[in-house]
Amino acid sequence: MSMQNGRFVWYDLMTNDVEGAKRFYGEIAGWKVSKWEGGDYEMWLVGDAPIGGLMKLPAELAGVPPHWIGYVGVADVDATVAKAQQLGGKVLHPANDIPGVGRYAVLADPQGAAFALYASTMADEGEAPGRETPGQFSWVELNTTDWESAWRFYSQLFGWQPTSSMDMGPEMGAYYMFGTDSKQSMGGMSNAATMMKAPPHWLHYVTVPSADDAAKRVEQLGGKVLNGPMDVPGGDRIAQCMDPQGGFFAVYSAGPRG
Repeated sequence: MSMQNGRFVWYDLMTNDVEGAKRFYGEIAGWKVSKWEGGDYEMWLVGDAPIGGLMKLPAELAGVPPHWIGYVGVADVDATVAKAQQLGGKVLHPANDIPGVGRYAVLADPQGAAFALYASTMADEGEAPGRETPGQFSWVELNTTDWESAWRFYSQLFGWQPTSSMDMGPEMGAYYMFGTDSKQSMGGMSNAATMMKAPPHWLHYVTVPSADDAAKRVEQLGGKVLNGPMDVPGGDRIAQCMDPQGGFFAVYSAGPRG
């Protein structure tokens, strides 16, 4: 795992049908899986490299729908948890150790979107593959009800910097993009949750060779395409989807480069 502070470094799927999810995402993203020793947790692999994991929704989350959650790399989980609480965040799962691996915690921002923190005790494996590599997560998107308040929270918590923004029209409003520096965007946020009449949430995009082909396969395999496929600035293509168990995710493919 590449350990980069302030970046999403790991992605977990909590589902009610692990075997079904493995078949579905294997077809859509090309992922393989590897069993974690000593438990029911399995890891998603791009080639031989782990990028995330999946497990059955635990009993204590009864009533919570299947979902993805992204982990942001930090230097100190406990200090970041304390700062998040000072900024109005909520602890959903207190800081806990994964022996020999690292420490994590699960939080919700002031609007209610869940995310996680992770600090590794393992050697940094260096830079992760580029976002246009199939199977890698390429973009994060916060669909919320008050992006300006959310931005204050996350920028203070992780030191994120604004990169650009665009006007998505009177219904959607601004789409505000950010990164760990001001030069390269890694995600965006908007008040899309209000328009969707959905709770605030993070949406994670995975790179595929063709967003259009992936969207067709999503429906053939029992999932749903919620939006798209469609162009985004720069000639890339995206589609926002739901897997057969109800987990939200999105696909991205790069357009032609000059």
